[in-house]
Amino acid sequence: MALLEVESIHVYYGNIEAVKGVSFTVEEGEIVTLIGGNGAGKTTTMRTISGVKAPKGGRIRFDGAPIGGMPSHEIVGLGISQSPEGRRIFPRMTVFENLEMGTYGRRAGKDKGRGVKQDIDRVFELFPRLHERRKQYGGTLSGGEQQMLAMGRALMARPRLLLLDEPSLGLAPKLIETIFQIVTEINEQGTTVLMVEQNAFGALKLAHRGYVLESGEIVLSDDADKLLVNPEVRKAYLGEE
Repeated sequence: MALLEVESIHVYYGNIEAVKGVSFTVEEGEIVTLIGGNGAGKTTTMRTISGVKAPKGGRIRFDGAPIGGMPSHEIVGLGISQSPEGRRIFPRMTVFENLEMGTYGRRAGKDKGRGVKQDIDRVFELFPRLHERRKQYGGTLSGGEQQMLAMGRALMARPRLLLLDEPSLGLAPKLIETIFQIVTEINEQGTTVLMVEQNAFGALKLAHRGYVLESGEIVLSDDADKLLVNPEVRKAYLGEE
């Protein structure tokens, strides 16, 4: 049984169908990436999994239990957390306070906030820059530092499944390399990752499997290393003729 099962979901914005019968799975321990251009439905798919959008049809199961249409805070409590597109940190809170906000669901649930210090230490180990900036306001951080903070905040929920929406967006190449290395490290430490990325090459280099979305539908799926050499993928997303 897959950790996450998305089965034929349909998602609308008003009368516009943004996701058209998308189906895929994520096995425990994997990094799976969804790639595609702007407007392909990648972010809408992630928002539906995390409970921000409700599907009009289809099923979503996490660890065998249905979660489609469930409120976001309940989904976080089950073990799914998201680092959203655009980071959406709290600019007037310090780095440390932003990380504490990531434990909100735990304080209301069975964990009751246990182990918060150890988890903050883990985030600071993954992102030493955040430790240096721990007393700074989030809004004063660079774009790369804000991305690290968004990922660190998501990890504070102790997710079994981490959703990453465009973690490399707007970052310099060197920072992108650093972020992708940290994603691999997070996965090696036991967290399953589902990642949306426009940087198809970087995403497929670190993922185990990938799915290609176009106009709200999955048009290709395969092991990531096979998608990297697929002629259609190379032409459409890797800039090759």
